[in-house]
Amino acid sequence: MDTSRLVRTSGTLAATAALLISAVVSGTASPAGAVAPARARETGSGAEGPNTSPALLDLLLTEERGTAAAPAATEPLPTVDDVANPLSPPPSATLKPLPAAVPAALRPYYRQKLRWHACSGKAARGFECTTLRAPLDYAAPRDGDVKLAVSRKKAGGSGRHLGSLLVNPGGPGGSAIGFLQEYAADNYPARVRDRYDMVAMDPRGVAASTPIKCLTDKEMDAYARVDQTPDDATEERRLIASYKKFAEGCATRSGKLLRHVSTVEAARDMDLLRAALGDDKLHYVGASYGTFLGATYAGLYPARVGRLVLDGALDPSLDSRRINRDQTAGFQTAFSSFARDCDGRDDCPLPGGPAVASARLKRFFDQLDRHPLATGKPRPLTESLATTGVISTMYDEAAWPLLRRALASAMEGDGGSLLKLSDAYYERDGRGHYTNLMAANSAVNCLDLPPAFTGAAGVRRALPDFVKASPALGTSFAWSALSCAYWPVPAVGRPHRIPARGAAPILVVGTTRDPATPYPWARGLASQLSSGRLLTYDGDGHTAYTRGSSCIDTAINSYLLTDHAPPASQRCS
Repeated sequence: MDTSRLVRTSGTLAATAALLISAVVSGTASPAGAVAPARARETGSGAEGPNTSPALLDLLLTEERGTAAAPAATEPLPTVDDVANPLSPPPSATLKPLPAAVPAALRPYYRQKLRWHACSGKAARGFECTTLRAPLDYAAPRDGDVKLAVSRKKAGGSGRHLGSLLVNPGGPGGSAIGFLQEYAADNYPARVRDRYDMVAMDPRGVAASTPIKCLTDKEMDAYARVDQTPDDATEERRLIASYKKFAEGCATRSGKLLRHVSTVEAARDMDLLRAALGDDKLHYVGASYGTFLGATYAGLYPARVGRLVLDGALDPSLDSRRINRDQTAGFQTAFSSFARDCDGRDDCPLPGGPAVASARLKRFFDQLDRHPLATGKPRPLTESLATTGVISTMYDEAAWPLLRRALASAMEGDGGSLLKLSDAYYERDGRGHYTNLMAANSAVNCLDLPPAFTGAAGVRRALPDFVKASPALGTSFAWSALSCAYWPVPAVGRPHRIPARGAAPILVVGTTRDPATPYPWARGLASQLSSGRLLTYDGDGHTAYTRGSSCIDTAINSYLLTDHAPPASQRCS
């Protein structure tokens, strides 16, 4: 949901951290989500004219009494600790449910019969695959379809079958099928897998479903390394040109699809899948951005909510600028935890505690800005690539030893390990091929919310606040948040609340030192949902389920298996 080209919210990295850690230094890391069926055919290409249909989300948002004034661009932003009690009033827009009756034009989609077949590839052995059709435009179903790739692994136990459990790792842009096949189907608790068919669908625009495409692999290399901390007008123009080229590439290569990858449309696709699977209710575990997708489903279809786990929650009432600023502070919190852990270790490259470590990291980045490091490959380590490599390890504390080694090596002149971390984050493989993660990430984010900034002047005014939030990362994060300003398709969404009145209890999970989805966001979402229950993990890293806390896992397993939600405000460590 963030609009930054740098920071994405993705449960995939957290869930597959062990795979990355074991492989990335040796250069054999497999990008998250790499195992998936063959990609679906595109719906077309070429830039399209202005969107003449009404903004989709505006059809679903209703205004409550009063209008919330948007803060001026020059106003100071609240700190991350203020998120639960914003300085400005909450947005007046509220997501309202869709009618319970299925419109006649959509009935053929709801009556689809899925044709399952064995998935191809050794890594997908034991999984079934199929394709679901959905309308490109729900307001005009006759305008064509998108193809949605679906995979499942059937329940393996002999107990009472509880239906399908849909999983989504976040992003936006993370492959749900890759997450299922590489992680969830083996690492979710056995008693959950024994009772549910484990199911994943790549959202529209993502991976094996009809994909968003923007740049060639070589163009992505240039995009990833461009300087995100411009020091003068020339470097600003170069960065803005890279954003414009990315946006133009998306318009040229993705065509009409670029206008129809909103979270609302993806949530409507999930209801088609629920019906095709034969389930009366949707059971779902969504991580990170997947919590926004799941909450949106609950807001649109509250009567069809089964057991929903929203882990690493986003707050839909926040605007893009606030989201990016909060994430900046969140990653600084995570880096401070890393620095405290690092200090005193024999292999610590940044001793001295959080403040000293932040200053030393900033000096290291400044040096890279002037003199990129050799990596043993034709691609040197630039400041931007090094920044991405560092933040990639903030998602899971299990990656901290890897960061210590990579930073130590870079400070001795070898940038190879940090480059590999950056490549893993961008899902670039050893042959130089990128998945469409970043293309889909931008397409969804820029459609869901208006841009954080509309021009360079706004970024410059906000820089002191971002740098205050994170001395080493703030400048990069602020300029990264400019990317949606040049998007070729106007946003259809805006900040809103999701009450989902009438829904069954929904479990919202927040981690106190989560970098990508700061803990106050979980409090914010849980307070909006009329049936929200907040489960807190007092710990580090992004998301909480299946990451080592028996308290968290027991509470979530019990909810999934018995429909018994934990008591309000339960806290685990």
